[in-house]
Amino acid sequence: MDEFDNKTQREEIYSKAVRAGKRTYFFDVKATKSGEQYITITESKRRFNQDQGKFFYEKHKLFLYKEDFDKFHNGLNKVVQFIETGVKPDDDDEPIETHEHHTDINQQNYSDVDFDNLGDDRS
Repeated sequence: MDEFDNKTQREEIYSKAVRAGKRTYFFDVKATKSGEQYITITESKRRFNQDQGKFFYEKHKLFLYKEDFDKFHNGLNKVVQFIETGVKPDDDDEPIETHEHHTDINQQNYSDVDFDNLGDDRS
């Protein structure tokens, strides 16, 4: 088995595609060279390029490492529960880590966001 076959096997451990309306989400289990597994979550949406007259797939990817699974899972569950019930979790006391490009959630009004136009430079 050559090096290419080893790399392909290492990258294709498990994959699950979820079709959701105009988008498809891919949940892929991959492994580092040292064998540590991680997840990539890819959002794929079909778009049309007016200039070229062709369709293309716009993709956004998130890498989720094993040490972050519990926190990610808990956070996702909390926001889904909030959306379903409208009730904020009582135990939501963990501070949000910020970095220089992150703005305070309380300072923004997200009601005008159109997710279908994200990444569209014509806005």
